[in-house]
Amino acid sequence: MSTLYLVATPIGNLEDISARALRMLREAVLIAAEDTRHTAKLLRHYDIHTPCISYHEHNKLVRLERVLQALQQGDVALVSDAGTPALNDPGYELVRAVINGGHAVSPIPGPCAPIAALVASGLPTDSFLYLGYLPRKSNDRQRLLERISSLPYTLIFLEAPHRLLASLQDLLAQLGDRQVAVGRELTKLHEEFFRGNLGQAYEHFTQNTPRGEFTLVVEGGKIQPGRWTEQRLEAEAETYFKSGEGVSQVASRLVGPSGWSRREIYRYLLNKQGKKKS
Repeated sequence: MSTLYLVATPIGNLEDISARALRMLREAVLIAAEDTRHTAKLLRHYDIHTPCISYHEHNKLVRLERVLQALQQGDVALVSDAGTPALNDPGYELVRAVINGGHAVSPIPGPCAPIAALVASGLPTDSFLYLGYLPRKSNDRQRLLERISSLPYTLIFLEAPHRLLASLQDLLAQLGDRQVAVGRELTKLHEEFFRGNLGQAYEHFTQNTPRGEFTLVVEGGKIQPGRWTEQRLEAEAETYFKSGEGVSQVASRLVGPSGWSRREIYRYLLNKQGKKKS
C-alpha cells in the first residue's frame, strides 16, 4: 500500500530538514507542493529531481484525483512553502481523501513556526491553544479575543507585518496587558524575539517598522480562585430576579463575590434569558 507523506520543510534555514525528509522527497513518485517555484529552490539545493505538481488553496479540490492516481504507482510527498504541511496550509481535504481511499498517511515531523516560537517564548508550554492567523478585520479579531480571553492556555497566533500593530492593539484591549513573545523571521538571518508585555510590544513595533513574518505567543488567562460556576451564578442571580431587579442591576451586585467581570455576568445572564424566552 502506498503512503502519503506529510513532509515538514524549513521555515527559513535550509539546513533545518531531516535526513528522512530528504530521502522521502527523493524516493516519492510525486511531490505535491503549495508553490512549485518555492519548493524548486529546496529541491535544487539538495539535488532532488522528483516530479512536482502544485497543490494550493485554489486548486486543492481538482488536484485530489491526480494525487490519488499517483498513489496507485507509489508514495507521494506533500509539502508546504515552509514548515509542516496541512497546518495552516492546504492539506486537510487531501489527507481525508487519501485515508478514505485506503492509503496510509504518515507525518515526517520537522520545522513548525508555532512550536518554535512557543518553546523559545519563556511562557508556559504545558498547555497551549494555536489559532493560526488572527482575523483580518478588527471587529472579527475583537470578537474572537473576547471569546478566548478567560482561557488559561498560552495562546499562539500568526500575523502579517502590515496588521501587527492593529492586532497588538486589539490583544491589549481584549486581554489586558499580558506577557507576550513576538517572534520575527524565525530561523532566518534577521530572526528576532521581543519579550515583554503587550503594551511594550506595541511601543517597540511602533518605533521599529514591522517586517517579515510574525508569530505571537501570549500569556493565558489567570484562573481566578473562588470564581463561581455558571450554575451558582444562575442560582444567585435568580434570587434577585425574583425581587424584580433587572440584568444590569444583578450584574452589578454579583461582580464582587462571583469572581466574574460585570460584562461577563451581563452577557451571560442576557443570553440565558434570551434562550428561556425562545
